[in-house]
Amino acid sequence: MEALKLNGEEQMQRAFGYAARDSSGVLSPFSFTRRANGDHDITVKILYCGICHSDLHIIKNEHGISSYPIVPGHEIVGVVTQAGGKVNKFKVGDKVGVGCLIGSCGECDNCNGGLENYCPKPVYTYTIFESEGDTKRYGGYSDILVIDEHFAVRIPDAISLAGCAPLLCAGITVYSPIRHFGLDRPGKRIGVVGLGGLGHLAVKFGKAFGAEVTVISTSESKRQEAIEELKADSFILSHDMKQMQAAIGTMDGIIDTVSATHPLKPLLDLLRTDGKLIMLSAPDLETPAQVPLFPLFGRKSLVGSMCGGIKETQEMMDFAEHGITSNVEVVAMDYVNEAMDRLARGDVRYRFVIDIANTLTNL
Repeated sequence: MEALKLNGEEQMQRAFGYAARDSSGVLSPFSFTRRANGDHDITVKILYCGICHSDLHIIKNEHGISSYPIVPGHEIVGVVTQAGGKVNKFKVGDKVGVGCLIGSCGECDNCNGGLENYCPKPVYTYTIFESEGDTKRYGGYSDILVIDEHFAVRIPDAISLAGCAPLLCAGITVYSPIRHFGLDRPGKRIGVVGLGGLGHLAVKFGKAFGAEVTVISTSESKRQEAIEELKADSFILSHDMKQMQAAIGTMDGIIDTVSATHPLKPLLDLLRTDGKLIMLSAPDLETPAQVPLFPLFGRKSLVGSMCGGIKETQEMMDFAEHGITSNVEVVAMDYVNEAMDRLARGDVRYRFVIDIANTLTNL
């Protein structure tokens, strides 16, 4: 993209994307600028960007904290078009991915341990909260991105670019707890609650690690998808008490991807001793969860997890090269508002991905 100049020096790069201006959440064409490519930066021509459910929450201000205008998007796949003089990880022409974070403090124990996602001062890929300061950041529903090389990962040559875009958020969000809590080995029994964007990837990663995977859903219609398409080992209809009782005490861990309020005791009952119910979503930021204590006395744990650090994200992407990608519906940029409406209705199997390179037209 063309760079703007001040006193003969490049200062910013022109960029173009789609932004929401208010809580209607309607996205429309938006021109803005990115910073100049610094010594440690890469400029990325964006090829694909996944649509995450959190994008929908933020553009509609469902948490009451959104800062407009918002260019969403944090499941970004592209190609390097510029590399700063001190860049070591990438060169021009490399395929890269960018997920939820583009910065952190770099000094805390979490950052030093490769857990930038748990840094107390995270820098998200696009500005989400009003309290994040004066510097606006715009996400991947756009043509270019400038980022410190540390926060990008290499995309393997053999992987589908559209299919791997959702791995940069949904994929790493399920991969990280499976690895961290030791569910990544043959013989482990994993439950997956909810068969959406996160849930279908939890099934795929669990099976790839050799675990026995059970999908737990409120919808009988998901049974065929789970067993025949995603190759889950079994399926439990969560409101069928006989099916639930038959599975009591059988699971080493449960990946709960459901954002709606739902009872936790029946899930805790399914865990073995030392089992973990791992929460990846929440209804909202304010409503406290109703947690029954008695099931926890069976030496069971209720824990939370989020996206992984950069090292772990690269590890996941390299592992995914062996055939793990998201099931996606690729859409044009001008279809994004309809895609958001469909996402709100749950009408996607399992993730929308925007074809940025071929359909984003600077009007």
